[in-house]
Amino acid sequence: MNASLRYMQETQKIIQRIMDHEMDAIEQAAEICANSIAGDGLVHMFATGHSRILIEEMYPRHGSFPGFHSMVELSLTFHNQVVGSNGQRQAMFIEHIEGLAQQILKNFVISEPDSFMIFSNSGVNEVIMDMGLEAKKMGLPLIVIVSKEHSEKSTPKHSSGKKLTDIADVVIDNGTPAGDALVDIDGMDVPVGPGSTVGGAAVINAIKSLTAEKLVARGVQPKVLSSSILVGSEKSKEGFEDSYNEYRRRLIRALGG
Repeated sequence: MNASLRYMQETQKIIQRIMDHEMDAIEQAAEICANSIAGDGLVHMFATGHSRILIEEMYPRHGSFPGFHSMVELSLTFHNQVVGSNGQRQAMFIEHIEGLAQQILKNFVISEPDSFMIFSNSGVNEVIMDMGLEAKKMGLPLIVIVSKEHSEKSTPKHSSGKKLTDIADVVIDNGTPAGDALVDIDGMDVPVGPGSTVGGAAVINAIKSLTAEKLVARGVQPKVLSSSILVGSEKSKEGFEDSYNEYRRRLIRALGG
């Protein structure tokens, strides 16, 4: 069996692990999200590194709806240039600086019924820990999506000596084994093919879908971004405008407006 098929098999295992072990936690996370959104609040999402991908998966894209607020710092997540100005070395250095999360949060007015969702494969780096600790200081629910196996094998780096899994209200495993890469190749001494994006995307879209179901049960109709293939060109355009306007309306409060 070639490496591409082995990768597909390993990602199937990730999805199965999530289905077997994480559905109760996904239910709890969706309830938190529904409480925030139905209460006219926001679910604030934060990540560093490649975990940013999962924030963009949550909103805005087809099949998504406002209520999820992305807190994405380019200095921590913009990896395209790799070297030179805005390079990867700088990003990997900055994510270890304690105090940065507090500076980020000074830009926002955050209070109940808001909640937080933090994405990190390891759950140990300084900036994400600072963000999680600040969420708890504010008394807000904290959801974290990590690789439990990777986190368990990682050493805390924050001065508190804690990991995200130590402080979260809900911990969801992205199903990925420690080290992330899934496929061993003959002649190579390290594996290739990361799986955390696959597992993370499955988790957050499961949360998103269940949150929508819970909102509708409460009489709240999510303003979904929908493809013209499904609803026609005009209705799709109107839906995008309605969704963006709703996102802006919610964000105004978080910006102190």
